[in-house]
Amino acid sequence: MSGSLRRGMRQPLRVAGVLAVVLGVLLWWLIPGGGASPGGTVEFATGVPTGVYARYGSLLKDRLHRELPDVRLRLLASEGSVQNLDMVTSGKASFTIAAADAVATYRDDKQPGAERLRACARLYDDYMQLVVPAGSPVRSAKDLKGMRVGMGQERSGVNLIAGRLLRAAGLDADKDVHAVHQGIDRMPDLLEKDKIDAFFWSGGLPTTAIENLSAKTNIQLVQLGDLVEKLHALEPETRHYRAAVMPADAYPAVQQGEPVSTVAVANLLVTTDRTDTALTEGMTRAVLNSRDQIGEKVHAAQKVDRRTAIYTTPLPLHRGARHYYRSVKP
Repeated sequence: MSGSLRRGMRQPLRVAGVLAVVLGVLLWWLIPGGGASPGGTVEFATGVPTGVYARYGSLLKDRLHRELPDVRLRLLASEGSVQNLDMVTSGKASFTIAAADAVATYRDDKQPGAERLRACARLYDDYMQLVVPAGSPVRSAKDLKGMRVGMGQERSGVNLIAGRLLRAAGLDADKDVHAVHQGIDRMPDLLEKDKIDAFFWSGGLPTTAIENLSAKTNIQLVQLGDLVEKLHALEPETRHYRAAVMPADAYPAVQQGEPVSTVAVANLLVTTDRTDTALTEGMTRAVLNSRDQIGEKVHAAQKVDRRTAIYTTPLPLHRGARHYYRSVKP
C-alpha cells in the first residue's frame, strides 16, 4: 500500500476520533453525571416540625418523584438554619434550606466545610415576626428590656437575627432580656400560658403555628421597621436584611386590616460541591416546577421564581443548578 494511500485513510480516522471526543464532551456537559439517573435515599435537613421549612420539605418530598422517580427524600428535623448548615457540611444531609444571613455568618466565621457550600436556588423570604399578647405594652423591640423573650433555638436562624435586632434596639440579649431558647413548636404555647412575654420568629407568611395561636388567644404583631436603619449600621453581618412589610392579610385575625413593617431575609436551597451534578440539577428542577403545587399549601413558596432564583448571594450556584437554569433559558 502506498504512503499516500495510507495517509488518505488515516485522515478520516483522525477526523472521526476528534468528532467522537467532541461528542463525548457535549454529552458530558448536557447530561450531568454521564447520563446516569440519580437514585437512592437523599437526606434533606428541614427545621422544627411546625415551621415552614418542615412543611416545605414535606411537600417537596411528595413532588420529587415526578422529576427524580428513583430518589427517596428522607427529611431530617433540626433547630433551623445554623444547624442545617452543620448537617450539610458534615455530610449528614445533602440538601437543606437556610437563611442568607446565617449562610453569610457561617462563611465569615470560617466554619468547617463552609467553603464547600453551594446554592441551588433562592426560594422565598423569611419575615421577622415579634409576637406579644394583646394589650402588651411592647411597641418596639426596645420595650422588651427585662422581659422573658422567646429567641428560637440556639442553632436556629431566628436566634441569630433576634440577637441582632435586640442589639440594633440597644439591648444585649444576654443581659437585658431573659432569653428563652425554644422553637416555634413550643413558643406559642409558652406565650399562651404566660410563661414568656414575647417571642421572635423568622419565617414565611403565614406561619401555621402563629395562625393556630391567633385562633386560641388574642395576640399582636409588633413592628420592627424602626430598627432597619440601625440594623444596617451593623454591617457587614447585617447586609442581607431588607426593610419589608407584612401584608394586611398575612394574619387577618391579628392585623385587622393593618400591614406591619418589619425586616426580611432570603432563604436559599443549599447543598455542597460534593453533591452529584445530576441529582442537584433534578432537585433544582423539582423545586421550580413544583412552585404552584407547594404554594397552595405554603403561601411563601408562591414567591419562588425562575427569574430571581439564580440570585443566591452569598453562595455561588452548584454546577448542576447552573445547568438547569441554562437548559430553561428562553
